[in-house]
Amino acid sequence: MDQMAIADRRQLRRKLTFWRVAAVLLAVAALFALYRFTLAAPESSARPHIAKIEISGLIQDDTELLERLQKIADSTSAQGLIVSISSPGGTTYGGERIFKAIRAVSEKKPVVSDVRTLAASAGYMIATAGDTIIAGDTSITGSIGVIFQYPQVGPLLDKLGVSLQEIKSSPMKAEPSPFHEPPEESKVMIRNMIMDSYNWFVDLVADRRKLPREEVLKLADGSIFTGRQAIAVKLIDTLGGEKEIKSYFESRGLPKDLPIVEWTAPSKRSPFSIFSIAGLAKMLGLDAFLPIAAPSQLSTDKLFLDGLVSVWQVDGR
Repeated sequence: MDQMAIADRRQLRRKLTFWRVAAVLLAVAALFALYRFTLAAPESSARPHIAKIEISGLIQDDTELLERLQKIADSTSAQGLIVSISSPGGTTYGGERIFKAIRAVSEKKPVVSDVRTLAASAGYMIATAGDTIIAGDTSITGSIGVIFQYPQVGPLLDKLGVSLQEIKSSPMKAEPSPFHEPPEESKVMIRNMIMDSYNWFVDLVADRRKLPREEVLKLADGSIFTGRQAIAVKLIDTLGGEKEIKSYFESRGLPKDLPIVEWTAPSKRSPFSIFSIAGLAKMLGLDAFLPIAAPSQLSTDKLFLDGLVSVWQVDGR
């Protein structure tokens, strides 16, 4: 092949690469326009609706969720809010912040807590923020309490012949430690902290459920309840589902034909997810040029909790 033919082929390849890149950029621009005008957050629509959010999995300090709740509170289109909960609980602080954010919404519009499969511990804490709590007959709820756990690896280190030396500014620094049995003072400190959070939780339930504190204390021993049991002890208000939810909103003066619109996290509704762009690039033969991690790496959830835990745990032994 002569030099002229080689030069022509290289020029053709450069042009082809240019148009592939241009096609990707145009496609991204089109997706952005589509997202802006048709798939944007529900608050951009003037159509009145009932907003719905889902809270599932371990509850943590979730800034995005708090911002979404604030947008719902400020929205003139969202006439009410459904908080659908399927969670065993999580950190006490995470539950506290979400509770307060939901209460801020309820100051402006009616809020229904929809207990699905499970709303225990911090999940139930969040449920009490609603103006009414609706659950299924066999939903699981309750588990009012707080727990602090830490591992003990000292025996394992002893078997391995490894020792840990400590020099501390005071005896209570970094206690309790996973490397030795905690001193009694450490246990007292942690228990006082736990009981302070526990008492706050009990007072919150007593206030929100309009129950005497003594009655809540009888229920706040970590016990869980089915929906049928929970309504008997006044931890929830109604058994049912969507029909009962809509009936409640009607009782609060909202039109019965209002549609329910789910307000999801941006990463779940945006066409600009990393997978959409990667798929488009692969289709155009440009996937080798994308410096991105594998999907399995990107989908890893955050595993660390951020404080005292209020969570229902099933013994896995």
